[in-house]
Amino acid sequence: MLTDLKTYLSERPSATLTEIARRFSTDPDALRPMLDHWVRKGKVRRTAGAACHGCASCAAADIEIYEWITPMSDATPHGGSPENR
Repeated sequence: MLTDLKTYLSERPSATLTEIARRFSTDPDALRPMLDHWVRKGKVRRTAGAACHGCASCAAADIEIYEWITPMSDATPHGGSPENR
């Protein structure tokens, strides 16, 4: 499941906890420890929704956003292959 979660997040700019839970047909509370695993490893960033103004009318899982972080060392400069670095 951790690998599936990694693939899902790395294929999109960001996803809410609700979207991730829906994709994996899993309760959001069951996903948090797996997402926290990737956060601790520095691979995922957790943020609150930028449009959130604190009105408390949204479900917490709807404004809990996760983003896969691509480290600079994984990026391929100028379209070249990693072997050419």
